[in-house]
Amino acid sequence: MSKVSSAVLRQGVATILKEKKDRKFVETVELQIALKNYDPDKDKRFAGSVKLPNITKANFKVCVLGDAQACEAAQKENIPFMDVDALKALNKDKKLVKKLARKYNAFLASDSVLRQLQKILGPGLNKAGKFPTLLGKNEDLKVKINELQCQVKFQLKKVLCMGVAVGNVKLTEDQLVANIERSISFLVSLLKKGWQNIKCLYIKSSMGAPIKIY
Repeated sequence: MSKVSSAVLRQGVATILKEKKDRKFVETVELQIALKNYDPDKDKRFAGSVKLPNITKANFKVCVLGDAQACEAAQKENIPFMDVDALKALNKDKKLVKKLARKYNAFLASDSVLRQLQKILGPGLNKAGKFPTLLGKNEDLKVKINELQCQVKFQLKKVLCMGVAVGNVKLTEDQLVANIERSISFLVSLLKKGWQNIKCLYIKSSMGAPIKIY
């Protein structure tokens, strides 16, 4: 049962969409969370991903780290890809791996590449929170990328505040509301004491002011 008033949430989303301006980029809509009654040092830090009903980021870039078959499929669809030789050429250089992590929102990797990734690249992608998602042998690349575009990840680190992208200003009011409601209910399911661990919730666009919804 959500404690966020449906009317308050809709009003907040409507305000974001009403105040959006024409910019050179599509603004992301973020859910900002402040937790309480949680000790990151003592309590178990949670992490989890959930697929939302609609795409979160408008310009979501995915790179395939693949075997020959996956790279061929990516090339056909004009999707960026790197094979094992290209990854080895980075020579475990921390700066180059960091640059690669920054260039894309997410990565897909073939099983054979995934198993040797730490050995080839080191822990760089993992540290950036972008460890690749497994791309199965017969999985459809476009479907898999769509799943990633709709996915949001919650991960508690050392502080009790976090922000996650739950949509963008190109979505309709209904689509944004659906994404935010799904995100909140999943977050609550991850928390030890559910709603008792949530201090407050805000939504905001990239360039807009935060709007309190709880």
